Parts: sequence; C-alpha cells; structure tokens
Amino acid sequence: MISSTMLSPSMQEKEGKPTPQYGETVKASGKENKVVWRNVILFTLLHISGLYGLYLCFFLRSWYTFFWATIYLHVAGVGVTAGAHRLWAHRAYKAKLPMRIFLMICQTAAFQNHIYEWVRDHRVHHKFTDTDADPHNAKRGFFFSHIGWLMLKKHPDVKIKGRTVDMSDMEGDQVIQFQKKYYPVLVPLLAFILPAFVPWYFWGENGWVSWYTAGIFRYCFSLNSTWLVNSAAHIWGTKPYDKTIGPTQNLGVALTALGEGWHNYHHVFPWDYKAAELGNYRMNFTTFVIDCFSKIGWAYDLKTASIEMIEKRAKRTGDGSRASSNGDGEITNDHSHHHDDTIWGWGDMDMKLEDVQHVKVYNRLKET
Repeated sequence: MISSTMLSPSMQEKEGKPTPQYGETVKASGKENKVVWRNVILFTLLHISGLYGLYLCFFLRSWYTFFWATIYLHVAGVGVTAGAHRLWAHRAYKAKLPMRIFLMICQTAAFQNHIYEWVRDHRVHHKFTDTDADPHNAKRGFFFSHIGWLMLKKHPDVKIKGRTVDMSDMEGDQVIQFQKKYYPVLVPLLAFILPAFVPWYFWGENGWVSWYTAGIFRYCFSLNSTWLVNSAAHIWGTKPYDKTIGPTQNLGVALTALGEGWHNYHHVFPWDYKAAELGNYRMNFTTFVIDCFSKIGWAYDLKTASIEMIEKRAKRTGDGSRASSNGDGEITNDHSHHHDDTIWGWGDMDMKLEDVQHVKVYNRLKET
C-alpha cells in the first residue's frame, strides 16, 4: 500500500513558491553559488592522493592487495547501490534485519554520508530532477552535477523541498538511527583503517602503500563511480523510456557503478529493484546480489515493472531506441514532461493506482 507522502501542500503554501517543473531553473540569488572552501581543499587533496595511490598500484609488494581493494570496493559499493539506493531510498524491496545490518556496514565503508542524509537527498533528486531543487542539478553542467555540488552551498530550493520529504520510514528504522548516531566513529574504522590494515597485517604489504591503494585510491574510485550516475548518466546516452527527461541509458556508468547506469529506466520506474529492464547480471551486479539474498530469504517483496508497463511507457514517451518485444514499435508524439509521473519510489503518493496494481512482486513474505 502507498502509505507515505512526498510533498506537503501546506508547506508549499507557507513557502509561497510553486513546485518546480522538470528542467526549470529558478533565478540565482547568489547564495547557492557560495564556495565551501573546506570541501574544495579536501576533495583536491583526496584526488591528488588518489592519483598517487593509482601510481603505487604498479609497485605493490603483493597482488593480493589489488584483489583485496577490488573486493572491498564492490562490498562497499553494494552498500550504496543495494542498500542506501534501492532498499532505503526507493523501497524497491524489503530486507530482513541481518541483511539491513550488513548493508548498513557496507554503506558506512563507502563513506558517502550516512544513510538518512543519502536517502533524503536522493528522494529530492528524483522528485525534482534537474531543477534547482535537485541537489546535483545536471542543468548546471557536468562538473557541478559530478562533484561541484559538494563544493558549493546548497541552492535554497534544495533545502525547502528537502523539508517536504517524508522520512518517517527512516526515522523509525533502528539500523538507520544506529548508523546516524555512531557514524563519526564507524567511518574511519570501516572506510580507511580496516581496508588499509588487512594487506599490511596479513601479507606484509608496505603500510603506506596499503593506505594509499586499498584505502585512498579505492575510496576515490568509488566516489567518482557514484558521481558519474549524477553527471554522465544525465547527459550522454539514449532515452528509450522517456525522452522528455534528462537521465539516460549509459553502459559505461552501468559497468563502473555496479548496474546503476540504466538511468532513464530507473527514473521512469524508480521502485523497480533491478533499476533496469535487462534480464542478465553481466551489467547489473547489484541485482545479482539482491537476487542471491532473495534466495536465502533475506530479501523479499522484490518489485519490478511488467513488460506491459514498460512497453506502454516506451511507446508513449520513449525516443524509439527500445525495440518492442512484439514488433509493434510505434512511438507516439508525446514530447511533454508530465510532472505527475515523477516519483521518488514505492510509497510516493503521486504514484498512480494503475501502476501500483500492475507492479510484479517476487518472493512475497508469507504471513505466519
């Protein structure tokens, strides 16, 4: 059932501002362009250190260090993609306590803000994609949507609309609240100390080499993989499901971001646990992980779009790049973006009842 709401009309009236439409840019006040120099310096130093870590990868004492960094990269990445993104932000499936704890630990290791803040910003991003209420509005250019948004003060609309997001499900989740409370302690341990300690302690890797490769370079690579979803996957690629929005299908991003690059599909069907129409795991590692947890009963109520829903939407608003499974590929001339179609995921009150009724749900939890 749809039980939560995204927008509060009373708050909109109180602010005296209309809801921004897709691609709408509010006249800049100057406040949103204020540089946060602390972040500029930190991100600059991080990337310089990351490049040094990449250089050191060619002089490792043991290739075990490289393999360990790669494994840790994927484990932490799954915490973001399967956890913060598909489970918590979009409620595309449900997970039992052991899996939620595991994903919380993995997401902490990724160090991309605690889950509560990650989910709030991401729901606002989906609800107001590429407007000034979008934290990483791609209309402001590649650099801004990639990393620049973290170097500037938030646009006032981001804060205004952020306060309208229903976060009651996050506030009632003890796993989320635990992470939020102990985040300053957990992050150094899981994001830097543990990945650097293992190669040094277990197979004698040089301590500094381990720090810069398994620690800093891995973290830097992980961040940029995630940021490419916000930047490249909003600029380059096809739009087979909705040509009126910015998000695209981007193979390169899908490969680096564990399956998150099928972004045009994802913004049309944000509640789909696969975040893609693809029927294989080669370019969607996150779906493979969720399906594995589903087989042992830890992930359940996996929601996905039916082929009928997909084809209907592709014909109505797609760019024609998706081949219809029944050969009927006629595309309509609907070029207008419908704001009422823009939802953040399962639980958004703007989700149409017709869509709710036609969603496929796999591995339903049986009531006992």
